[in-house]
Amino acid sequence: MASWGYAKENGPATWSKAFPIAAGKVQSPIDIKRSLCTLDSALKPIVVDYTNVEVGELTNTGSSWKAQITGGKSSLTGGPLNSVFALEQFHAHWGSNDKVGSEHTIDGAPTSAELHLVHWDTEQFQCFGDAASVRGGLAVLGMMLKVGKANPELDKLTKLMAFIPYKSQTVNISEKINCSHFFPANKSYFTYDGSLTTPPCYESVNWIVFEEPVEVSAQQLAAFRSLKSYCKSGSCPCDTLAGKIVDNFRPCCPVNDRKVRAFKEVATNG
Repeated sequence: MASWGYAKENGPATWSKAFPIAAGKVQSPIDIKRSLCTLDSALKPIVVDYTNVEVGELTNTGSSWKAQITGGKSSLTGGPLNSVFALEQFHAHWGSNDKVGSEHTIDGAPTSAELHLVHWDTEQFQCFGDAASVRGGLAVLGMMLKVGKANPELDKLTKLMAFIPYKSQTVNISEKINCSHFFPANKSYFTYDGSLTTPPCYESVNWIVFEEPVEVSAQQLAAFRSLKSYCKSGSCPCDTLAGKIVDNFRPCCPVNDRKVRAFKEVATNG
């Protein structure tokens, strides 16, 4: 069995044994309560440039799927950030059914899945590995996913998932992926200081969670749920999830004394 996962035997409640920081005070995800958020006029719109980024590989990690950046340049600025961040990879978390799946919740309500675009500070660090464990070294954009119409950009990935059913399998991505097409129409967001939601759970993340969900289809979520948590050469683990990658979300962590700030994008008529 994997050293960590989402089954009862190796799930989030057990992570702090091997990864003590998972029991820290600045952990993610959290439940975002609108009534407790501070509307901060100092916050800026999110600005991204993904035009030249190369999303080259799709991998079954055994705990999710991961799309890896293999070349090109990207930038994330604005929001609560004071530096330029580059996209490293993106992945998702989802449920065994449509009623659960997201890691963050808003006013206690989850969505069916959550997409995470993981970035690192290119001005303070030389590589992602150096930034990953340092407070403020990472910035993650979180998109809440709900069942609706298919996302055409995501289709370019979900149609490849049949080639990576088992853990550690990788397939090359031949089509151009425009990551800006994963964003909601309205760019209002919540932001707070938190952590990676998977081990080692480093408390290094500037979290930016968009308020408006993004639609994905039932078929796209079914592709997520088709993935297995074990290698082709291995045997199906006798755990509570029966070797399926489902319910791969960490429960919400205490907010403690952290402040959650909100940015509201003003709708324009045109």
